[in-house]
Formats: sequence, structure tokens, C-alpha cells
Amino acid sequence: MISSVFNAVLYRPLYNIFIGFIGTFPWIDAGIVVILFTILIKLVLFPLSQKSVRSQLEMKKIQPEIDEIKLKYKDNKQEQALKTMNLYKEKGVNPFSGIFLALIQLPILIALYMVFYKGGLSQIHLETLYSFIKAPEHINTMFLGLVDVTKASIPLAVAVALGQYLQIKYTMPAPKKEENGKKDVSFQGELAKSMSMQMKYVMPVFMFFIAKSFASLVSLYLITSSVFAIGQELYMRRKLDKEEK
Repeated sequence: MISSVFNAVLYRPLYNIFIGFIGTFPWIDAGIVVILFTILIKLVLFPLSQKSVRSQLEMKKIQPEIDEIKLKYKDNKQEQALKTMNLYKEKGVNPFSGIFLALIQLPILIALYMVFYKGGLSQIHLETLYSFIKAPEHINTMFLGLVDVTKASIPLAVAVALGQYLQIKYTMPAPKKEENGKKDVSFQGELAKSMSMQMKYVMPVFMFFIAKSFASLVSLYLITSSVFAIGQELYMRRKLDKEEK
């Protein structure tokens, strides 16, 4: 039942849009189609992701006040939690909105994975196409005449890792410092620093091995997603700055 609903609501529409793109623009290669398709999906999801980015940026701005509360009430966890929640309420920040929106987008990401990897380009699944979507007679799988998107590509996998690194660098907050300019050497501070370092350097390496194990059209999707995420982050920063002025 769940599988049928998932296929009808998410996978099949996305697959038809993807194949429809290829049929509509037969003169461009499949790699460019993946990039255009990814941008289209990101624009559709933009209202949701915009709220998530806004929430993250607002959380970053009140982080110094949260750190003060943690320091002031370090021996009273109950009061610390109460003061923190009151701060969230006062600033109009929902700390769980990012998680909630991520959960909403997760089924869409799974459907996209199925479109790019399970669906692929080696064979058009005619039984999945709507009656008004025409299956393309020929698909140019050579991205810019250089890379076959149906096969893995080390250079594109490197680009995926670089994109992931830059995305984390721009979106994750910097490690907290004490007021005197020294680094936070508390357990919480060291834990946050460790997690930040792992996300910044381990995740790109992990994504490299993931990307080099799948067809290059997956890499193109990931690269385009990272570039879009960085652009969205910069756009939201400027927008929030203008709102505060």
C-alpha cells in the first residue's frame, strides 16, 4: 500500500518529468538535463528549504545567548532548558523546524535517487510513463562530450566532495570562542569542534566514495544540489540582513 502510494505520488511523476525533459530537449545531453531537472526540483522545494535555512540562520544568531544560558545554569539542567525554550519563544525561533522540513523532503530525495539510479538511462521504463509522455528515440549520455553519465567518473566524484566541503563550510556555524578570544575548551566545546571537523572533512570523503560508486548522473545531481544550497544560503543571509536594517 505504502509502496503504491509512493510510486504514484512521487516516483512516477518525477520519472516522467525527467524523461519528459529528455524528450523535450533532444539536442542537449543527459548531463545537462540532470542539471536542469535538479534546478527545477530545487525551485519547487525552495519554499520548504527556505524556511529551514532561515531557521538555521536565526539559530546561529541567538547561539551566543544560548551559550550564556548554558554557562549560567550549567548546574541546573531543568532551569537551563526552561530559559532556552523561553529564548526560542521570545525570538520566534523553532529549533525543530529544520528537522521537520528535512523529514518532509526525505521521501522526495528517495524518489529522486530511484529516478537517477534505479530508473537510469540504460532502459526507458515504458510502463511507468504517462500516455502523454513520449519516450525519446535516442539519449545522448555524454555530458559535454566528455563524461558518460551512465558510468562512474572520478573527476565528478572529486567535484562532489569539493561541493560538499564548501556547502558544509558555508552552512555550519564556526566553533564557539570565549569572550577573551580563546577557544572553548569545555567538553561541549570540544564535542562541537570535533563534530564540526568530522562534518567538514570526513563527510566530503564519504561522499566521494559514494559518488564514485554510482553513475555520474548521481554526481551531477549532488554537485548541482550543493551549488544551489550555497547560493540559497548566501541569498537568505542577505535577505535577513536587509530585514534587520
